[in-house]
Amino acid sequence: MRIPTRFPLRVLARPILATSFRTQTQSPASSTVAATAAAAAITSRGLLTRVRTSASASTIRTMATSTAPVLQQPLKLALIQLASGTDKAANLAHAREKVIEAAGGGAKLVVLPECFNSPYGCDYFPSYAETLLPGPPSPSQSPSYHALSAMAAEARVFLVGGSIPEADPDPQTNKYYNTSLVFGPDGRLLATHRKVHLFDIDIPGKITFRESDVLSPGNKVTVVELPGYGRVAVAICYDIRFPELATIAARRGCFALIYPGAFNLTTGPMHWRLLGQARAVDNQLYVALCSPARVLDSSYHAYGHSLIADPLARVAVEADEREAIVTLELDPKAIEETRRNIPLSTQRRFDVYPDINEGKISFEEPSGK
Repeated sequence: MRIPTRFPLRVLARPILATSFRTQTQSPASSTVAATAAAAAITSRGLLTRVRTSASASTIRTMATSTAPVLQQPLKLALIQLASGTDKAANLAHAREKVIEAAGGGAKLVVLPECFNSPYGCDYFPSYAETLLPGPPSPSQSPSYHALSAMAAEARVFLVGGSIPEADPDPQTNKYYNTSLVFGPDGRLLATHRKVHLFDIDIPGKITFRESDVLSPGNKVTVVELPGYGRVAVAICYDIRFPELATIAARRGCFALIYPGAFNLTTGPMHWRLLGQARAVDNQLYVALCSPARVLDSSYHAYGHSLIADPLARVAVEADEREAIVTLELDPKAIEETRRNIPLSTQRRFDVYPDINEGKISFEEPSGK
């Protein structure tokens, strides 16, 4: 019997494998992220050894090595595949219920989907947008900010708050962003990520969508320190198609890449699963994709299928299209064993091609934006 979308279906981790805004007042958190990212850059570059190959005494082979564990202890991750409607207050209340439910199941890191507080679509971004800067915003400026902070504190979890439409503090700019807020178990804001790559596609006869008609892009890589566990990277939906963000995050010591995303019924069957596995196999870490549930009476039909891929790029757990909570315990040994058995980090040839981690990388939004 088909269960209607409005009635949640809990998806327990049925393992396919057996393993186990920056804000203007946020300088401590921003400094921490920047400092840890810089330190991780040194770690991820590790020992840059220059050794002569047997083929030619003049050939120099550069290898990057790192043996430090990136996930310090097991961590239960929960993805909430939420069904949202047009009532923002109801969406926030429903999100709270599911975050508390996920925490009750032992999750310490919880993820909500893209645009969890509103319908997804260019027609909705301006009317649902909230002002986040200068931070922290007041409850009237951003009820979603305060709701997410309270959820994280109540549940005592790290919370990746999917994404919400953000309005520029100067209304004359007419700028909006697709923004993810990350909170710690004490309710403190740890990081923000504005969607860097805007969803502009045209597949004749199937779908045309142009986020850039309404949204402006973010301008940074987002690496977040989760004390006691390690680092994760957060990006949004279309960002997953650009492997550079993932590569940089992995070389900065992240144990997981987290993508709240709302693929549709055209791009979802094509690439959703494939992209999650691709980012995992490239970087030998966990990848989590968190989608909204599919609501057929909405104007945009999300694909669903929230999933977690392991460091060997196996899809460990996956939802269907209905509302669900998908959980998996992330195992440090899975990352370590994968990297030991297939030692990509010691085999890279930076004498043949450049190390993207050595290039110009932005970890902060430009000043005043």
